[in-house]
Amino acid sequence: MSSDDQKRAAAEAALDFVRPGEILGVGTGSTANHFIDLLGARFAGRIPGCVSSSHASTERLRGLGFEVVDLASIDGYSIYVDGADEFDLSLAMIKGGGGALTSEKIVSSLADEFICIVDGSKRVETLGAFPLPVEIIGMGERAVSRALHDLGGDPVRREGFLTDHGNPILDVHGFRIHDPVVLEGEIEAIPGVVTCGLFARRPADVVLMGTDQGVQRFGV
Repeated sequence: MSSDDQKRAAAEAALDFVRPGEILGVGTGSTANHFIDLLGARFAGRIPGCVSSSHASTERLRGLGFEVVDLASIDGYSIYVDGADEFDLSLAMIKGGGGALTSEKIVSSLADEFICIVDGSKRVETLGAFPLPVEIIGMGERAVSRALHDLGGDPVRREGFLTDHGNPILDVHGFRIHDPVVLEGEIEAIPGVVTCGLFARRPADVVLMGTDQGVQRFGV
């Protein structure tokens, strides 16, 4: 199977977690796009609304007839489905390759359960081979870059890109992240950082990983 076929298989497996009649949280990226398309084919008219983590996902959901609700209008919801760039066996993740990390962290924080869908290349023993995205306030770029260097990383500004919130991203190379919970806290305490792409303090509850042998499940 190609990596895209594996992503689609994982996305299809995530449909088993969808609860008709309940609001659903939806992430951003190529794997999330498969999930949205499959959701439209199976659950059109059966989901009262979706919470979206990006403008791109919002447009895709609306194009399939789903109502996208304002996160501020609800207290929480059951299921959030999204992809990841890496995950380890603690189900901590690096996310944000698509640039939606801040919205993804906010939207996922209100979900009772985070279902992560990935292809087989995303499982790692130690996070960090994928550059860690860090969304920043532009005026703080030099100070944040210096602090990230002090933590052992090599930050590179993502050229020609601003997030949905109008902020630049530093992609931090060179980390070997043995304690992602601690590093997430250290980075997010740096003045000028909006958020980082470590999802460790709130990891996935379930990871569905597409492989040539089928979909493997990690977590409860």
